[in-house]
Amino acid sequence: QIQGTIFPAPNFNPIMDAQMLGGALQGISCEKDVLIDILTQRCNSQRLMIAEAYRDMYGRDLVTDLKENLSHHFKEVMVGLMYPPASYDAHELWHALKGVDTEEKCLIDILASRSNMEIFQMKEAYLMQYNNDLQQDIDSETSGHFRDTLMNLAQGARMEGYADPSTAAQDAMILWEACQQKTGEHKNMLQMILCNKSYQQLWMVFQEFQNISGQDIVDAINECYDGYFQELLVAIVLCVRDKPSYFAYRLYNAIHDFGFHNKTVIRILIARSEIDLMNIRQRYKERYGKSLFHDIKHFASGHYESALLAICAGDAEDY
Repeated sequence: QIQGTIFPAPNFNPIMDAQMLGGALQGISCEKDVLIDILTQRCNSQRLMIAEAYRDMYGRDLVTDLKENLSHHFKEVMVGLMYPPASYDAHELWHALKGVDTEEKCLIDILASRSNMEIFQMKEAYLMQYNNDLQQDIDSETSGHFRDTLMNLAQGARMEGYADPSTAAQDAMILWEACQQKTGEHKNMLQMILCNKSYQQLWMVFQEFQNISGQDIVDAINECYDGYFQELLVAIVLCVRDKPSYFAYRLYNAIHDFGFHNKTVIRILIARSEIDLMNIRQRYKERYGKSLFHDIKHFASGHYESALLAICAGDAEDY
């Protein structure tokens, strides 16, 4: 059972919440604990209703007030919570593509893991927010087979729910040849299969691949390819197998390999909070021995830490 850590608050009263937030933001010193208590304990649709009540009450935009009163990573968390999911993905992709350096790992995380519907909504939000076409921006800001694969994913044209056992072995052969030959044509075939076949089909293909080659598909990709193209292919495979495990792995890397890569941690916690963050937490603990709660506590501090922990949610034994 897939579940998040943030649920709709019972007895929800947007007007009262808006009033509390107004008081917290308009005071002499911003009462950050009040912001955390309200914004991390309401689901996204409730937060949007609070923003509406806030505008009616004060004639001001809640997001603008959050941006003006807060700073650093704490601000990123609080403001990030106020975006609808598709807008948040669009916002993250825009900054990943248009920032000083292209953030390939952000592009991989989002495009390798979203459903057709999520991709469709994210493209619409991207167009509305930035007046740009997401696929055109990917085309101009990335290159090579990495770009081709991202472009394919951004079409959101993956088959859904369809599986044909009779072609699984055939697809597995093509993947195996692609790992042996490594020509441009083989790379195209490889990404076409991984980007367009249904998750159910790919499950069977990966099983057949193991039978044919005696090797796990992830190991084969890691051996044969390198760079962001390789990382993207592996991300697709891992997401097909188990998205919560993929995000647990990405969080662990972001916390431990980069000396706490804040943007990645914030993005994953917010984006998965109402989808599968509870499952991600379970996989994290199973795989790495320490809880996600413990590791965040160890690396973050202050109100920023409190906000992340509130989204992560945890039990006393997670400390």
